[in-house]
Amino acid sequence: MENMNLRTVTVTRYITPLREGGSLPALADADDGFKYVLKFRGAGHGVKALIAELLGGLIAQALALPVPELVFVNLDEQFGKTEADEEIQDLLVFSKGLNMGLHYLQGAFTFDFATNDCDELLASKIVWLDAYITNVDRTYRNTNLLIWKQELWLIDHGAAFYFHHSWSNWEQAAKTPFALIKDHVLISKATKLDEVHAEFTKKLTPEVLQNIVQTIPEDWLLWEGSEQTPDEIRAVYYNFLTLRLANAEIFLNQAKNAR
Repeated sequence: MENMNLRTVTVTRYITPLREGGSLPALADADDGFKYVLKFRGAGHGVKALIAELLGGLIAQALALPVPELVFVNLDEQFGKTEADEEIQDLLVFSKGLNMGLHYLQGAFTFDFATNDCDELLASKIVWLDAYITNVDRTYRNTNLLIWKQELWLIDHGAAFYFHHSWSNWEQAAKTPFALIKDHVLISKATKLDEVHAEFTKKLTPEVLQNIVQTIPEDWLLWEGSEQTPDEIRAVYYNFLTLRLANAEIFLNQAKNAR
């Protein structure tokens, strides 16, 4: 299961910025003939947002939740030099190297709680996932859910694992109940959390979590100002995930109470 079978593609054409959120993702063509939503290492939260995107997406995949294919994306040094928008040109220059891409779901539209349905089992699965990975970004204001081919898809996990922006208190963060789950767009529909909890805690074995964490590219773990090696940083992510899972009743009860 090395690298969880993630493919690496190279951008051939920058199409357009997607001006949702502060990170300025973009739509781009790659050398495999497909379009991708590109998340840049040169954006606001840098490689940590890419790590959160990668870990969140792979954990969702391991739990058989619908997420677009994740790929590593190479951005050539010369790429974007002709871009007229200075902000975008700077972003491309600072993002040379390995970035993150999600397969573009052509024709998808944003999930709207008022008009789109989500069954209670799927809602419970998504709420459990977001409580586990501390994803603050699945609210009514910004659902980060798409409807594509009449199915619900999860996107954008870059705001998860927010403990890594301070990094010093990961053990404490692993045991937090995650009070922000009360703002989750699907919390009122999450009636099957106990059933999901039993299923998901079995699926996320130490081996599965280890394989997911090993997928983080070394290139994203050379943090400025950090004395930790890439392997030591990976170990913290792994320990956070395993400790949080061992204490999952804490966030499960918080979600049940919020509902």
